[in-house]
Amino acid sequence: MNVLNKTAAVIVTFNRSNKLMKVLDALMAQSMCPDIVLVVDNASTDDTSELVKARAKDSPSIRYLKLSKNVGGAGGFHAGMKAAYQMGAQYFWISDDDAYPEPDAIKYLYKGLTRFQSENGWRPSFACSRVEWTDGSLCEMNCPRTVWDWARFVQPGRPWVMVDSCSFVSVMIPRWALTEHGLPIAEYFIWFDDAEYTRRIARSYPGIFVPESVVVHDTPDNRGVNFSLVDEKSLWKFKYGARNETSWRRREMGLVGVLAYAYGVRRQMKQGHVPRRMRRGIYGAILKGLSFRPAIDRF
Repeated sequence: MNVLNKTAAVIVTFNRSNKLMKVLDALMAQSMCPDIVLVVDNASTDDTSELVKARAKDSPSIRYLKLSKNVGGAGGFHAGMKAAYQMGAQYFWISDDDAYPEPDAIKYLYKGLTRFQSENGWRPSFACSRVEWTDGSLCEMNCPRTVWDWARFVQPGRPWVMVDSCSFVSVMIPRWALTEHGLPIAEYFIWFDDAEYTRRIARSYPGIFVPESVVVHDTPDNRGVNFSLVDEKSLWKFKYGARNETSWRRREMGLVGVLAYAYGVRRQMKQGHVPRRMRRGIYGAILKGLSFRPAIDRF
């Protein structure tokens, strides 16, 4: 691949070396291999460092960036995308350390972005994959959000659905989007960092969903992000999500948007019979979000 099409894969990992090695295997087996495979290590304490460095000796495309502390997925993607940008990448494939791309996954995303622009005259801000769970069903937590006229360009052989939001599990972002809109918000730590970022860059033009590009997300169970599902194990993540989405809504929609969000969260928790103590934790996170206004890091 020439310098104008240079692609970087950015993978953020933390203490999941076994799954990470499967991701690296899948990347090395791509029909369109990334020029750079950047592993961003969130200060793992397992054998991640040794295994990645050993792989890098045989695969010069693999680069390793170990952070001094765990800054979450948001901080990791921020650091990794910034580093890959400085390495001259023109396309950034972003994904998790437990998501395995099928052999043509990256090729289809790249072809989707470039073909859509050449045929329609518009440049999508990103292209995202169909993310499946381990049993082949749709992965509930990685379903992109469509725009109102999502079917405008859908034709036989060109099933490109326009979307304005997706997860950071197999999404390709062109360099111009980073140049114009900056980086993900590192301070979000985890949850909603991907939704905020893709909605931000989609202001230029929506992204596209490319169903031919398939990735398998190896999560413990298949469930979406719904506040009716809050439990002891997941409470900490939902609190980050509530704070972060509140912060985004305050910025983009004002207090009316925050109140609508809070009402929806309350309804979901009541429907799920979430214990009152946990509900109070979520309400506290929403209140924190009202004054949480991290800056956007731009180039």
